[in-house]
Amino acid sequence: MPRRARAAETAVAGLLLLLSTACGSRLPESDFEHGGRTSTPAQRDGGPLRVGIITSATSPVGGNAFTGPRDGAKAYFDRLNARGGIDGRPVEVRLCDDGGSGVGNNTCVHKLIDEDKVVALVATTALDYAGASRVSRARVPDIGGQPIGAAYDTWPHLYGIYGSLAPRDGTTGWDGEQYGGTEVYRYFKREHGARTAAVVSYNQAASAAYASLVERGLKAEGYQVVTEQVDFALPNFRAVAADLKEQGVDLVFDAIDSHGNARLCEAMDDAGVEVTAKVTNVQNWTSTVPGDYKDATRCRNALWATASSRNYEDTGHEAVREFRDATKGLKTHSQWQLEGWAAAMWFTDAARSCPENGVTRACVDAFMNRGEGYTADGLLAPVVFERRAEPPKTRRTCLSVARWEDGRGWVSQGDMDSTCFDVPQLPYRP
Repeated sequence: MPRRARAAETAVAGLLLLLSTACGSRLPESDFEHGGRTSTPAQRDGGPLRVGIITSATSPVGGNAFTGPRDGAKAYFDRLNARGGIDGRPVEVRLCDDGGSGVGNNTCVHKLIDEDKVVALVATTALDYAGASRVSRARVPDIGGQPIGAAYDTWPHLYGIYGSLAPRDGTTGWDGEQYGGTEVYRYFKREHGARTAAVVSYNQAASAAYASLVERGLKAEGYQVVTEQVDFALPNFRAVAADLKEQGVDLVFDAIDSHGNARLCEAMDDAGVEVTAKVTNVQNWTSTVPGDYKDATRCRNALWATASSRNYEDTGHEAVREFRDATKGLKTHSQWQLEGWAAAMWFTDAARSCPENGVTRACVDAFMNRGEGYTADGLLAPVVFERRAEPPKTRRTCLSVARWEDGRGWVSQGDMDSTCFDVPQLPYRP
C-alpha cells in the first residue's frame, strides 16, 4: 500500500479486529494557535533530556505485537548515550505501557507529559491512541509514531513515521477521508507481470473494510480481483485455498490476523497453490517467519513484504549496519525495530538543531515542520509533513520490497531509492 495507506497496512495483521480510532473530540481552534496557554519548557540545566515512549506492550493482540519500535528506539538512545548523548547531555527514556486500552493510554500521556515533563514522545505504538488530542493540546512533539489509527493524520504536533499531507486541524484527513496510492500493486504488475490477485478477509467490519480498500487499489491498476471471505469464528481456509488454485491467482493479499495468515499458508501448501507472491505487511517483516510459518514451506518462501523503510537485513548499507550492530543482543529483529531506531534518530537531529539556550518542545516541533524530506541517514524514504488544503490526486512514492528466502532471510528486491512510482491516490475512511 501507499505512503499514507501504509498506516492501514501497519495495522492489518492482528490489529484489524481490535482497532479503534481514538481521536477524541475536536479541539477549539485556539488550541492550535502559538499563543496558547501551554508552556514548552526548556531543558537547559545540563541534565538529561527526557523523552517518553508509549507502547501497548501488553494488549489484547499479544505481548510482542507492538514492542518493536520501542526496542529499536531504546537501542538507539542507549548507543547515543554511550557516545556522549546530545551535546554532552544523556537522553533519559521514560517507558509507559498503556495496556492497549484508551484509559491506559490517557494515563501514560498524563504521566509522561504532566508529571515527567518529557520534551517529546518518540516511536509511539498504541493500539488505542486515546490521548492523542491531549498530546497535541500540550504541543508535545510525537515523533516517528506508528500510525495504527488515524491520530497522525488528525492532530498537529503528531508526526507519524510515514509523514502526512493532511491539514491535521482536528479533523481526520480531508473531511474525514484519507488517501493512499497503488504503488504496491503497480510494482507487482510491472516487475512480475501479475494480473490476477486475491484478497482474503474475515466477515468482520474492519477486516472487510480494509479488504475493500485493497480491492479498489488492485482494480485501479487493472487487476482481475478474486475476493475470498471466511468466517472469523470458524474460517474454512481449505476452501479458500482450493478456490485460489482454481482461479489461478498470481498474488494473495489479506485483511486477516497473523495466526490466520499462517493457517491460510498451510492450507495453500496442502492444496498445492503456487503464487508469485503472498504479500504481507511491514508489521510481519520479522525474523520470526520460520517459526510463524513452520508448517508452510512453499508459502513461506513466497512471502513478500513492502514498506517505506530500508530492509533491516541490508547490512551493506552503513546505517542499517549500525542498527544491526546496536541490536545484536535482541533475540529477534524486525522492520518495526528499524523504524523505531529511525524515530529516535529523528528526535536526536531535531534536538541538535535547538539553540544553546536549551532544547524546547517548540524548537523540536519547528524542526519537524521544516517541510524537508527526512531520511534518517537513508533508512527511510523521504518523509515530509505538509498541510495541504486539498488531497493529492497523484503522488510519487518510493517502495522498499523484500522476499523471504529460507537460509537467507528477507532479501531486498531492488533499491528503495529507485523503486518509485507515480500513482493515483484513492480516498478511504478509516
